[in-house]
Amino acid sequence: MASGGSPWKGYALVAIVIVIVLATTGVWNPWPQVWSWVNTSEPIAGNAARWQARIGGSPQSVSIVGDAVVVEYRTSVEAYGLTAGIKLWDSDADWAAVSGDGNDAVVATGRLLTKGYQVLDPRSGAQLRADTEATAVWTYRNGLLDLHCAKGGDCRLTAWSPRGTKPLWTVDTGGIGFVLNAANPDLPDTRQLTANRVDDDVARPRLMPSLIGLPDDGKTRVIDTATGRVVQIAQPASDQRIAIAGGRVLTVTGVARDGTCYYGVVATDPPSSAPVWQREGLNLRTADNGSDCKQEHDPAGGEDVVLGVDPTGREELLAGHDGRVLWRGARDEKVLSVNDSFGVIRSADSRTIRGHNLGRGKTAWSRPAGEDVGAALTPYAVILTSRKPDRVVAVAPGSGRVLADVRTDAEVFAVGPSGLIAVSGRDMAYLPFA
Repeated sequence: MASGGSPWKGYALVAIVIVIVLATTGVWNPWPQVWSWVNTSEPIAGNAARWQARIGGSPQSVSIVGDAVVVEYRTSVEAYGLTAGIKLWDSDADWAAVSGDGNDAVVATGRLLTKGYQVLDPRSGAQLRADTEATAVWTYRNGLLDLHCAKGGDCRLTAWSPRGTKPLWTVDTGGIGFVLNAANPDLPDTRQLTANRVDDDVARPRLMPSLIGLPDDGKTRVIDTATGRVVQIAQPASDQRIAIAGGRVLTVTGVARDGTCYYGVVATDPPSSAPVWQREGLNLRTADNGSDCKQEHDPAGGEDVVLGVDPTGREELLAGHDGRVLWRGARDEKVLSVNDSFGVIRSADSRTIRGHNLGRGKTAWSRPAGEDVGAALTPYAVILTSRKPDRVVAVAPGSGRVLADVRTDAEVFAVGPSGLIAVSGRDMAYLPFA
């Protein structure tokens, strides 16, 4: 005797057809609610988050800007309210960068391979100023620089206050613009040390340094940002690299001999070429390990402080403006992060980390740690990350007081005066400080 199919299959098919008809005619559409239910995320930081929001994709950068959170993607930028995580505005853009501080800050946005940029209010997205010719923009906590280059290659650099409508100064810089474009192209300065699961630009925007260097076909045009003048054109030799820190031009020489590299550093105060300070045997780690001594990296540090290694292999932190040793480590001690005020040091046995106050020359705090601990210094907190279990801890830079302590594998993208932004996949959460 032949067996017929289950009648429930037929009922299910009829139900699906009815739902499709209702949805296409606009009578009733359950799919957005169903998709929202499927797409619901687990909390990425337990109960520590004030809010968690689903964002438009994997971010390139995230910034806390006053009472707004600005998220940069590959082809767009959007902003959320810091208080409740409500989306405020969005805009088409290939890059975005924050200039200024607090509620006086702005967001500069632009398109790749397209001249010009816009300056937007971070809370409303309203355009405050527009430029149609700039090829590159650098954003700082106390200002913004843009670079214009004519067809013949002649370029000029202009300084603005973040919300200013009139330039502070403009200086001719020669034909350098073809290698510099979009937001914050690399300059010969210092690089920040960060940690796993902490964004490289978590401490941006920095203060504008007193000197910047614009690369120019093997040379570096050194510009005084207070007066808007080219004060020197530095041309390093083939075994040298230029870095600018603490208002000084550091010329790092690496000579290959006897199967190793021999280093030396000379610091000058342009336009003078006379040394302000110099050190033989100081390795600023501008070259990878090897005997060719090819220098391809900026030294690590803050605006004024640089990290080096002495001839015995011990790490030390130096003031860029006068060469003073601010801290010298014991053998196998390691600097995890540094800015102009503090260094975060891991002990030789990897069991503890401590914050070292560079101005006072003494330990400000210490806490237990494991070998996998990472650290990133920001103006508002030291971010510590670890594995097994995944954990993010924020402590006050000057005292070590715990501001936040959560179990999470999310990445920390931004730190503000009152909390941090963590991102996991397409979920973004705001973790207020205690």
